[in-house]
Amino acid sequence: MMSKKEIIWREILHQAITNRKLDFTQKELARKFGVSLSTVFNALKIPRQSGSIKVTGRNFSVRDAEKFLYFWATQRNLKRDTIFETNIMTGVREAEGLMPPGIVFGAMSAYAKKYGEAPADYDKVYIYAGRKDLVEIKKRFPYQKGQTNLFVLEKDPWLEKFGPVTSDVQTFADLWNLEDWYAREFLNKLKEKLFV
Repeated sequence: MMSKKEIIWREILHQAITNRKLDFTQKELARKFGVSLSTVFNALKIPRQSGSIKVTGRNFSVRDAEKFLYFWATQRNLKRDTIFETNIMTGVREAEGLMPPGIVFGAMSAYAKKYGEAPADYDKVYIYAGRKDLVEIKKRFPYQKGQTNLFVLEKDPWLEKFGPVTSDVQTFADLWNLEDWYAREFLNKLKEKLFV
């Protein structure tokens, strides 16, 4: 599961880039995520040092959301959050259609579902699910040897608020960490939407 620090970064970046909200208080974030003020303070340490945010007392504002997002993308670790992976024999579209309710699509699937287009063909599916959903996922997609093309990442408790797909900022951070050539195509298209 994503760290508390990353959950805080995602919220700040989502609000800044998607909703154009640039000013925050550490207290509001601590209350929203049920964490201590020191956890929020520590999450802001490196973004503050890089000039991505400016802190004044208990308040802070986002000064460079793009720089902050690139920083998060370089810190993101998909392998650490992966709780199941397997080889699926169906095509990706069919596999996406067979997913149980409650999962959240990530990476290429998130982009394709949100924007109704895929800048390139892709052959891997990334989803976020809770550990309780894993039983049903494994029933539908039992473990098989071969080329791994279904990756299940552990869902944090606040992810579902974004709907059936990850927020654009998380989709960006996840795509950044994929080595497949087509991930770059999706990343470039998403960049155009985020930073026009």
